[in-house]
Amino acid sequence: MNFYPRSFNLYLLAAVLLTAVCGCQSTKKEDKHLAMLRIHIENRAQLPSSSFGRTISVLRSQPVMVTINSEPVLTEADIASASVLDTPGGLAVQVHFNETGTYTLEQFTAAYAGKHFAIFGQWTELVKDSRWLAAPLINHRIANGELSFTPDASPEEIRQLVVGLNNMVKHLAQSK
Repeated sequence: MNFYPRSFNLYLLAAVLLTAVCGCQSTKKEDKHLAMLRIHIENRAQLPSSSFGRTISVLRSQPVMVTINSEPVLTEADIASASVLDTPGGLAVQVHFNETGTYTLEQFTAAYAGKHFAIFGQWTELVKDSRWLAAPLINHRIANGELSFTPDASPEEIRQLVVGLNNMVKHLAQSK
């Protein structure tokens, strides 16, 4: 049996270099990808024509009209991390908030039970890749700083949103 250690090492070296080069390129591209997430609170008392509120349409297949405050209560600056959950109803996004976001989430969910959050997301630089994703009902006070919702988005859009949000968290931490 003949054994050629040098040729084996060359093949191994070539495979490692190819993996490192390809892996670094895709990682660098994903590291630059940023996303945004804005969470608004429903406000039925305000008129849509008011400067403080507006009516939006959530969900594409069966649109639901929701009147919201114009200013978001939570943004990507309040996020600590995001992840994709595989649920029986499809993919969901779970957002873990930082200390400020956790406090804000707890205050709004305690005060506005029975109302909706309206969640807006943008997962690329293109305007076409942004829309109102969900309007989950606030059932109870959320004290653990985790908000999960099933977005009106494809699996690829959900993945891009989560990757972009985690990159935004890193980007904001580096700029502080």
